[in-house]
Amino acid sequence: MDSRKTAISLHEAARQLSSRPDDVRETEVALAQAIEHGELHANVKRWATEQWEGRQLPGNVNRLETFIEPAELDAWQRRRQPA
Repeated sequence: MDSRKTAISLHEAARQLSSRPDDVRETEVALAQAIEHGELHANVKRWATEQWEGRQLPGNVNRLETFIEPAELDAWQRRRQPA
């Protein structure tokens, strides 16, 4: 089964987690940082520097073609919540 059918893009995950449209970019950065630090598992696609569209995310993560399983996103959110 192709995991992209159930997984969502980093951008979509950021949209779902953001309480306001203005927070989406900040959430994208937080997700990319978590991926880079090994805190969030994702199927990552990176941009080559000359291909970049818009503002860069940490690690040149492509926000539209990096996919996160909903269960991974939920687990990451639970780990971030204060005890």
